[in-house]
Amino acid sequence: MERINPITLTDSVTSLISHIVVTTPSKLAFISGQVALNKKGELIGSGDYGLQARQVFENLKLALEAINAGPENITQMKIHVANHQPGLVDVIFKAGFEVFRNTWPLTASTFLGVQSLAFPEWLIEVDAIVAL
Repeated sequence: MERINPITLTDSVTSLISHIVVTTPSKLAFISGQVALNKKGELIGSGDYGLQARQVFENLKLALEAINAGPENITQMKIHVANHQPGLVDVIFKAGFEVFRNTWPLTASTFLGVQSLAFPEWLIEVDAIVAL
């Protein structure tokens, strides 16, 4: 994969995302939106964006491992946040960096504030496209 950040676009966000990701034709995996449910189906971090984000990224990491992929294989990631407020950006990315550490995926990325997710107790959902 090639990650491109043209000089004609801002570099103020390129520590978090890549403006463009180019991949040659390959097998793709589409990871469904991951929420803050553990393996037992229990909600982790009720009402806490940071704890939920951490569980969401842990689930994403587990999904990647299940297909023998790593964060470097993610081409696109969408982060959906219920009742989003600007202060949550740092909270959510901090949780992602705690999970992925120095392998944070620099993907083509979208961060969306939404009114709600499928259930009111879910605060964050992340889906991804992965090139294998």
